[in-house]
Amino acid sequence: MVSVCFYFQVHQPKRLQKYSVFDIGTNKSYFDDTKNKTVLEKVAQKCYLPANRLLLQLLKKYPEFKVSYSFSGIVLEQFEQYAPDVLQTFQELADTGQVEILGETHHHSLAFLYSKKEFKEQISLHDKKIKKVFNQSPKVFRNTELIYNNELAKLVEKMGYKGVLAEGADHILDWRSPNFVYTPKNSKIKLLLKNYKLSDDIAFRFSSQYWTEHPLQAPKFAQWINAINGNGTNVNLFMDYETFGEHQWQSTGIFNFLEHLPSEILKHLDNNFKTPSELTKLRPVAELDVPHVISWADVERDTSAWLGNDMQRSAIQKLYEIEQQVKSSKSESLINTWRKLQTSDHFYYMCTKWFNDGDVHKYFNPYDSPYEAFITYMNVFNDFTKKLKEVSTWQRKKQKLTVNV
Repeated sequence: MVSVCFYFQVHQPKRLQKYSVFDIGTNKSYFDDTKNKTVLEKVAQKCYLPANRLLLQLLKKYPEFKVSYSFSGIVLEQFEQYAPDVLQTFQELADTGQVEILGETHHHSLAFLYSKKEFKEQISLHDKKIKKVFNQSPKVFRNTELIYNNELAKLVEKMGYKGVLAEGADHILDWRSPNFVYTPKNSKIKLLLKNYKLSDDIAFRFSSQYWTEHPLQAPKFAQWINAINGNGTNVNLFMDYETFGEHQWQSTGIFNFLEHLPSEILKHLDNNFKTPSELTKLRPVAELDVPHVISWADVERDTSAWLGNDMQRSAIQKLYEIEQQVKSSKSESLINTWRKLQTSDHFYYMCTKWFNDGDVHKYFNPYDSPYEAFITYMNVFNDFTKKLKEVSTWQRKKQKLTVNV
């Protein structure tokens, strides 16, 4: 018996405006609302709306078919602001009872690596948002960019989660297969590993005419799933939802592939579909020790896409250094802005890896260079710290006046 688990990540960042040193102190908005609205509407037309329509049809047609999503709080806020019709279609999917919504950091941040306190606060914010929007309470956790290690597993287990997602990286699995459920070292929470080969066959290689398996059609992919019977209990297909229609355009046949995939997989009587929380009920086969941080990015499966150079490390360290000052301000506006500046995409845009992974980084980067991304970010940061200082100064004066009175 093999259970197929589909998990889709849905995220769009709040992109920054071009912000020069001369903009500091001018009250210019940090975020490019026009671009963010344009991008969201474009992706909605190419991916979200057609993919949601198709999946809703498939879920109704095949009661055994199930999928799961993780939404960043950032994208949910943009749906509410720019595309409420898209949000409604996601709610319709959730209402089928065949769709599970996972937990994550509200602001799609790297907080786990820098502030456990902020990390937990963002998870709580996200849980509340998911409850409000979808009327679900997440039981399985997916950290930003699938960043994971033993410590993260223990932390989210204490927060009440039953399962956690991670990359099925070769260097942590060694001879083991990702097609089983594991437990982390010294934890009881269930560890669900991405089958990166089969996931990437859809997410990255699908339209490549240089790939020996091109064109990939549903019957062929189903045969690969069938081959896991007897060699695994589950196959976890984790990918960005934008795979359908945005990363892989409609002209590649990606929607036709998705339309026929459930029926092809279900032709094998030993196949079924499960959500991540359903997989947590399976018996784990072993304990998996992951002492060092891994992610789902690039060939290294590490954090170098966001923290691989001095610019990235300097920017993010400065951001978390002011955490206490920001929270002491009691300003909801400042706290919310500070959290939006934590979104991992800001640091991804500063990446200088231009070799095997270079084309990917350049394709998704809205800046002309990583140095431009860094300069823009630091100008915004310097303006933000100026505002923070002004608020702190005003609060001290107010407190002094209160004491004197």
